[in-house]
Amino acid sequence: MVKRRLKEAVRREVLPRLDERSLSLDVLVRARREAYGVPFAVLAGELVDWADARWPASS
Repeated sequence: MVKRRLKEAVRREVLPRLDERSLSLDVLVRARREAYGVPFAVLAGELVDWADARWPASS
C-alpha cells in the first residue's frame, strides 16, 4: 500500500512541479520500512519538500 501512496504522491505533487520547471526527468522513489505507518499527506509533503530543495523554482 505504501508504494501505491508514494506513486500517487509523485504523480499528483512532484511531477507537476518538475513540469512547471521544464524538467524532463525520471524519478525513482524507494519505500523504507518506516514509511508504512506514515499518512499520505506527510509522505506527499516530504516528497514535495525534497523536490523543491533538489530543483528550486526559478525566481
